[in-house]
Amino acid sequence: MSEGRTPAQIEAEISRRRQDLAATLDEIAVRVHPSTVARDMKAKAFSAVDRTVGQAYVAANRAVSDARGHFVSEEGVLRVDRVVPVAVAAVALVAVVAGLSVRRRRR
Repeated sequence: MSEGRTPAQIEAEISRRRQDLAATLDEIAVRVHPSTVARDMKAKAFSAVDRTVGQAYVAANRAVSDARGHFVSEEGVLRVDRVVPVAVAAVALVAVVAGLSVRRRRR
C-alpha cells in the first residue's frame, strides 16, 4: 500500500477487492456445482462418442472405397476376373454352413 492515500481510497480499494473476491467465489461455486459438473461430463461424453462415430465412418468409407477399387475398374466397369472367385468362395461358404447346420439337426 503506497503512502499518501486517503482512508476513502483505501476503503474503495478494499471494497473493490471484496467484490472481485465475491465474483471469483461465485464463479468457483458455479464450476463445482453438481449440475454443472454433470453437464460438463455429459458434453465431454457426447464429444467423445461423436469423435468415435466420425472416425468409424471415415474408416468404413475408406474400407468400402478400397473394396470397390478391387472389384470395379477406374472406368466403373465390374472386374469379373476378381468378382467370380469371391462369389464362388461365398457360395461355397454358405453351402458348408448349411451342410453343417443340417448335419447338426439330424443328430
